[in-house]
Amino acid sequence: MESLSTFEIIFQIVWRFWPVWLSLVVAGGLSYVYRSRLGLYGHLFDTSVGVAGVLFVGFWVFTAIFAGIIAPFDPIGVVPIMKNAAPGAVDAGSGEAFLLGGDKLARDVFSRMVFGSRIVLVIAPAATAFALMVGITLGLPAGYYGGKIDSTLSFLANLVLAFPVILLFYLLVTPGIIETPIPYSMAGLFFVFPIIFFVTLFYTRYQPRPMVMWTGIILSVVVGVWVWVSLVSNEIVVAALYRVGLSPLGWFFDLPVFKVISIEPGQLNIFVAVVFASSPGVFRIVRGLVMDIKTRDYVAAAQTRGESPWYIMLWEVLPNSRGPLIVDACLRIGYTTILLGTLGYFGLGMPPESPDWGTAIKDGSQLLRLTPWPAIVPAIALMSFVLGLNLLADALREESLKD
Repeated sequence: MESLSTFEIIFQIVWRFWPVWLSLVVAGGLSYVYRSRLGLYGHLFDTSVGVAGVLFVGFWVFTAIFAGIIAPFDPIGVVPIMKNAAPGAVDAGSGEAFLLGGDKLARDVFSRMVFGSRIVLVIAPAATAFALMVGITLGLPAGYYGGKIDSTLSFLANLVLAFPVILLFYLLVTPGIIETPIPYSMAGLFFVFPIIFFVTLFYTRYQPRPMVMWTGIILSVVVGVWVWVSLVSNEIVVAALYRVGLSPLGWFFDLPVFKVISIEPGQLNIFVAVVFASSPGVFRIVRGLVMDIKTRDYVAAAQTRGESPWYIMLWEVLPNSRGPLIVDACLRIGYTTILLGTLGYFGLGMPPESPDWGTAIKDGSQLLRLTPWPAIVPAIALMSFVLGLNLLADALREESLKD
């Protein structure tokens, strides 16, 4: 079997990533030139740690975006002759090389590593964002009002935190749970929080400008319901409407517009597990920040002006909490990435053919003595992405302390 030399393998790998290099140069160059106008993000380019974090994370973000161009093979496609192939082995049929070798099922390791970034870059940031929405929406009133509201919400948060995290994830991502309405019900509940957050945001800020206020509220509700139906309960809603005799509405919710975005049941379970387990931690951080910030002079000034409590929480307290929350978000995305790899390694959540890095490490680890590449490549990918997030968090922490 024909194979490439080490130099040719390295050259082709570097060349395959040309859309990523071009995007990094353009995005990084523009960010550096206009860094003084980009707030906290712009200050990242003042330190080497911040630049390194941006480059590591940006590399994988652009890799996920251009995965279809970068990868030479289908990530789940099989070329029988390339089973456990060494790096650089050339497929006689297509003329393309398995740049980083083939796995035990004759799939291209390089292509699976590239497409695996898409799964990580979709689930980890999205689940972290929703955990932030839930934690912020509940943490603001708990810290601001105190009393029974704080006691009740804190008790619920501590109840979740007291449950063993590994066991919690295991229970929520096992195959049997997928067939129950539990993940869909929990996801439906979590998807309500962003709608509540943005509706309250527009209502408290733009009451003197009704046109802007109602436009923001309507857009928040419409987009929120569209995403909620598309991702969580399209089939459930349609079946329920047909069952109660409201077939015209069922036909409406069955339109292609509600199928533009979708999520696999296994990915939904992981999403729900991450949001459920991460929200109490965010809640406690937000609660602590609010309890400290609500004693500041500018909050007292807003109260003197007669501003409503929710206006003060969303427009006075929350913006001044952004530093710690942004740092926490970066770290949580890294934790979620490691969690996805752990779950994939144990065969939970994702389907067996999934190219996610955890599943790839599990498949490759079974043949480490024969060929280490199928396990090493996704492990390095996971490590580099988490390293970039940690560097980004360190740089953001240093900059936020200067505010």
